[in-house]
Amino acid sequence: MNTDFAEAVAGFATGVVVLTVRDGRDDLGTTVTSFMSVSLDPPMVLASVTTSSYLSEVLNRRPRWAATILAAPQRALAGRFAAEGRPSARILLAAEPHHRGKHSDALIPETGSSALECETRQTIEAGDHTLFVADVLTTDYIIRNQKPLIRVNRRYLEDKSRAEPR
Repeated sequence: MNTDFAEAVAGFATGVVVLTVRDGRDDLGTTVTSFMSVSLDPPMVLASVTTSSYLSEVLNRRPRWAATILAAPQRALAGRFAAEGRPSARILLAAEPHHRGKHSDALIPETGSSALECETRQTIEAGDHTLFVADVLTTDYIIRNQKPLIRVNRRYLEDKSRAEPR
């Protein structure tokens, strides 16, 4: 079992992920709230993407991609990648530290809770979404003691541990 992968997804249930893929000269990305660990041995994940989206089309052509599990302070980044008509991922990450993944060649923001490079193994049509089941090729990084950004019922959960006592 890959212990880095297990640590990267530990306690991760309904967090917010930025999924990125390189398509030739362009870089695409989107915010995904349906992302989960499928297996620890071998390490596998599942990402749900709207079937009618251009990103879904690209993921069907380009099997290698990256998933960055965002940290609690990264609401603005999640919003930029979720916006309709968003520009290239390179533009969205211009002001953020990032690098290209060694295995996926996808852009990876460096300030998330963790990042994974993945390769699609299977796709499943599910209503208006396509589920991309992928092998985890590598755990790009893990930032320990970093709380993930969580979204439930169309709202971000507040980190109550930092709230002022009453």
